Amino acid sequence: MAGRIRDEDIAMVREQSPIAEVIGEYLQLRNAGGGSLKGLCPFHDEKTPSFNVTPARGLWYCFSCADGGDVIRFVEKVDNLSFPEAVERLAGRAGIELTYEQGGHVPGQEHSQRRRLLAANQAAAEFYADRLHAPAAAPARDFLSERGFELADAEGFGCGYAPAEWEALTKHLRGRGFTDAELLLSGLASQGRRGPVDRFRGRLLWPIRDLTGDVIAFGARKLDPDDNGPKYLNTPETPLFKKSSVLYGADLAKREIAHRRQAVIVEGYTDVMACHLSGVPTAVATSGTSFGDGHVKLLRRLLMDADQFLGEVVFTFDGDAAGQRAVLRAFELEERFVTQTFVAVQADGLDPCDLRCKHGPEAVRDLVARRVPVFEFAIRSELAKHNLETNEGRLAALDAAARVIARIKDRGLRDRYAISLDRWLGMLDEEFVLARVREHASGALAGPRRSFADPAAGGGRGAGRPGGPGGPGGADGPARRGPIASAGQATRGGPGVAGAAAVPGGPAGGLAALAHPADRPRALPTILPTR
Repeated sequence: MAGRIRDEDIAMVREQSPIAEVIGEYLQLRNAGGGSLKGLCPFHDEKTPSFNVTPARGLWYCFSCADGGDVIRFVEKVDNLSFPEAVERLAGRAGIELTYEQGGHVPGQEHSQRRRLLAANQAAAEFYADRLHAPAAAPARDFLSERGFELADAEGFGCGYAPAEWEALTKHLRGRGFTDAELLLSGLASQGRRGPVDRFRGRLLWPIRDLTGDVIAFGARKLDPDDNGPKYLNTPETPLFKKSSVLYGADLAKREIAHRRQAVIVEGYTDVMACHLSGVPTAVATSGTSFGDGHVKLLRRLLMDADQFLGEVVFTFDGDAAGQRAVLRAFELEERFVTQTFVAVQADGLDPCDLRCKHGPEAVRDLVARRVPVFEFAIRSELAKHNLETNEGRLAALDAAARVIARIKDRGLRDRYAISLDRWLGMLDEEFVLARVREHASGALAGPRRSFADPAAGGGRGAGRPGGPGGPGGADGPARRGPIASAGQATRGGPGVAGAAAVPGGPAGGLAALAHPADRPRALPTILPTR
């Protein structure tokens, strides 16, 4: 690169980059009155919006961070770019060709590095997508077809095929002018004995994009049963790809997440595809790591997670041991969200992809509609570990469930779940159950702390039955607001789903209808005790 960007071009980039549109690609903005917009600041964790945008002036400002600037400054800060890199990104978005002046400031290597790595990933995505049509890619096409995906579906998600060759992509990108160092740094190649070799070989690939739609990494699934490599292989961490803060499908789902105030967390790339094709366009998945704090922050920005009565995060997991452990993680992360958190697990253990393939898209929508509050799932999972036909079993189940309920911070909601627990146990002694839960909450009762979703503890799946109005699990359950209505889903305050399957690992009983929001106790985030 041969100099500094012309001032005229920088001014044109500012003019043709509407600040509300650009920032709106990273977080949800709402009308704040007086011609301003507000949202949750992407630069610090907050529960009340303090980030303001004034489109007429082309400026943003966070009252908590005491920082602000124009659209270029925002892109610099949110994507950790230098000033020239931010200008280049916005210029590419606006279709502006920049002119560089000779003899001025020459940007450093880091300036051009990001552009080159993005270009390499985009060229790789095009290469892989083209190879999906080759005869050698028949196993990849068969894999997709067996899971109910047509070639048009695969093309819509950018799926591709990595040839089972050592240097197919490496040679292609060298021919496009990319250096070996760039291929290694981008994670597209790994170092072999005689130089770089393709990282992905003989695999079906999904491009992983950031919120702006740029390809920053890949996820790959092996196709050859004789391949000794891992089932799934992802791009390693690179200057572009930080897996702890990237969600696959977020670039496609972000607008629906903001519109519906709903995010559905699934476990795999094919699950995201299945959900989107089934009318659940708010589905996203992690890429090569478990769901964590970075993902929470990203979703909270997209949801504008500042009101517990609006919006929901629905975790879907497989019914196996790994899925149970994931549910435990979801319980631990519940306190990080202001909005409500739910769990949706298919009774027969099918994931969204298999569910769509075997029972159709309506079954995927029904899975999300039958979601249950994460607290209820945790409690019912504990009850399933005990024999509720005996007094001893009921008392043991009570203490196990009470330890879960004791973690709920809001006393009103904690008491409501204690009352529901009394009904689920069949004790018909609310005062006794309430006292027991309060003793656990105060730490008066000693006992081993166990995770509610310990797969080793076993537990069967109960048969479904119609739910009743009034709250999760039955007519006496604590009221929770229903999901945001979409095709095939229940509406808020609607009737119970007849024949809904019981929570995996829980006792017999369907998921109940969700009461009117006015009847629902306020559910503040929980504080979980450390072990």
